[in-house]
Amino acid sequence: MRPSRLVRASTRLNPLVAALLRSPLHRLLSPGLMLVTVTGRRSGRTYTIPVGYLDDNDALVVLVNDAPFKQWWRNYLDGGPIGVELRRKRTSGHAQVVSPESEEFRRRAESSFRRARFIARIFGIDFDPKRGLTAAQLQQLAARAAMVRITIPDRLAARTSSRRELS
Repeated sequence: MRPSRLVRASTRLNPLVAALLRSPLHRLLSPGLMLVTVTGRRSGRTYTIPVGYLDDNDALVVLVNDAPFKQWWRNYLDGGPIGVELRRKRTSGHAQVVSPESEEFRRRAESSFRRARFIARIFGIDFDPKRGLTAAQLQQLAARAAMVRITIPDRLAARTSSRRELS
């Protein structure tokens, strides 16, 4: 099995996308893309790559398409620090791979698909928001995708304090 054309093309475009996300024109891509900085678990090298994300209130959620052909997310099977650049602001957080057998995986995947319907199509899933993910669709997604939950303590604290102010 080989990586899809989309994976190969996106890998070649990563430097261009990263430059755009760091530029004043970042607003063109920032609503759905951010940069993550990962330290290789074996090499110790630092990589910065663009990833699609969903802001899911308490976390930033990354659904990694064609996950068997990508390596960066494997650094977070046991959780660990991650750098994030979102809307030209750099911060750090904690990343953790979400088990595809967990209820959290289902809940966050359905949330992603409901907010942006095209995401389900990227994963080859005909998602019905009224029904949610079927067991077969969940199995299909788990075989093709990985989910990484990124929590940023400062961001969560800021949201919590702004909610208290509104109360």
